[in-house]
Amino acid sequence: MVKEFLLSYTKLLVNNPEDISVEITEVDESFDEVTIFANTEDIGKLIGKKGKMINSIKTVISGCKAKDGKNYRVNVKEA
Repeated sequence: MVKEFLLSYTKLLVNNPEDISVEITEVDESFDEVTIFANTEDIGKLIGKKGKMINSIKTVISGCKAKDGKNYRVNVKEA
């Protein structure tokens, strides 16, 4: 659910949607690390001014915590 949301949402924000990929790594049973891979020129768009865009993405994902009980850490890296 989180992966599909991030793929569809982040592709709307960037200039190179074909370069977007999402990887979810389970750290332990209650914690997952989410990595969004993007083109170099799109990383700034995903982070936003003063981190506002990435914080809003984290806020929406934290809503998933209520449903499945997992905590998420979100990272943006160059593809």
